[in-house]
Amino acid sequence: MKRTKKITALILLIAMTAIIALTGSACGDTGTYTVGICQLTTHVALDAATEGFKQALIDELGEENVTFDYQNAAGDSNTCTTIANNFVSKNVDLIMANATAALQASASATTTIPILGTSITEYGVALNIENFTGTVGGNISGTSDLAPLTEQAQMIIDLFPEAKTVGLLYCSAEPNSAYQVKVVREYLEGKGLTCLDFSFSDSNDVAVVTEKASTDSDVIYIPTDNTAADCTEIINNICLPKQVPIFAGEAGICSGCGVYTLSISYYEIGYKTGLMAAQILTGEADISQMPIEYDPNPVKKYNAENCSALGLTAPSDYVVIE
Repeated sequence: MKRTKKITALILLIAMTAIIALTGSACGDTGTYTVGICQLTTHVALDAATEGFKQALIDELGEENVTFDYQNAAGDSNTCTTIANNFVSKNVDLIMANATAALQASASATTTIPILGTSITEYGVALNIENFTGTVGGNISGTSDLAPLTEQAQMIIDLFPEAKTVGLLYCSAEPNSAYQVKVVREYLEGKGLTCLDFSFSDSNDVAVVTEKASTDSDVIYIPTDNTAADCTEIINNICLPKQVPIFAGEAGICSGCGVYTLSISYYEIGYKTGLMAAQILTGEADISQMPIEYDPNPVKKYNAENCSALGLTAPSDYVVIE
């Protein structure tokens, strides 16, 4: 009888061990995960999004339970493709795609590994989805860096009431930049302003195009644009001496060459993306049903140094960019 009880206890112990091995320990171990991060380029906004993403996963899963494979494409979309395919060959548990080119490359590389985008302005535009309703479906979701564009456009009118011509400076190779410019142009032209497009195809054209924009514009608008973010010093060195103010689509660009912005927090959308990743990795959420999320609290900010150089006084409800 005692031998039978011992055998039964042993069988139960083996069964419990197997269950724990499959589902995690009784203490709530979530398992270990490898997360691939493909970031298009290095600049303040994208860096902040990656930092927020990593911190959220560490907070949720524990630093010892997540390994990050961080790869930076140095601004080259072809390199994004190489990185994404490498992640697929490694069979990572999840891919975080930071910026549109990274998302597009990841989406082309796999339909099974979960992909979360961040710093994506408009997923319908980025992924060529007609009549996009807010949920991508399949293996893709994420967060958007879209700020209220019509509010930005109205702020240009309010802040620069004497301006008649607004130059729209952006990279034509970035579809989400073109989308933002389209919305802002339609709003401003509807209010009677003249809008002129000044688009560059890559960083090699930035100086020449900016020279033209600074000559022909009363004020310049730059959307959330990765190429512009990489070239703020060039843009600033051209526009500031000519006393041409720049309204920027986000704080990183504004800190480099702008005066005012209505900006979301890239750290916060990155952190939100990390929270989504934790839910997916632990099986708490189905990525195919997760809608794109946004930062609900954009903030009015100003570049104190550039405002001073241009003789501008920021309204009292604007926050200085540190």
